[in-house]
Amino acid sequence: SKSPSPRQNTPVRYFIMKSSNLQNIEISQQKGIWSTTPSNERKLNGAFWESSMVYLIFSVQGSGHFQGFAKMGSSIGREKSQDWGSAGFGGVFKVEWIRKESIPFQFAHHLLNPWNDNKKVQ
Repeated sequence: SKSPSPRQNTPVRYFIMKSSNLQNIEISQQKGIWSTTPSNERKLNGAFWESSMVYLIFSVQGSGHFQGFAKMGSSIGREKSQDWGSAGFGGVFKVEWIRKESIPFQFAHHLLNPWNDNKKVQ
C-alpha cells in the first residue's frame, strides 16, 4: 500500500504567469515545460513542495486574455532551456497543460484576489 502524500491536506495554490509573448506559451504547450525569472523561482518551488497542487494560469502581457492553465509537474531545476532564447530566465520545470484556450479577462471579472486588495484577477 502507498503511504499518503505529506502534502495531501495542504492548500492548492494558484499563480498567474505573465508571458512577454505568445510564442513562449506555444512552446510550453508543445513541450510541457516552462521557465520563469529567478525572482519567481523560490515562490513557485516553495508552493510546489508545500501544497497539494499548484496551478499556473497563463496570460500574454497586454493581450487582455488568459491563454489557458496548467498544473506544475516538477520543481524548478538548474537546467536552462534555449527554447526561449532570452536571457533572464531561470531553470526549466515541467507543466501539464489542462486547458489551452484564449479566454477574455472579462469572463473572469467576478473573481477577486483577496491578497491583492480584492482586485480583479487578470
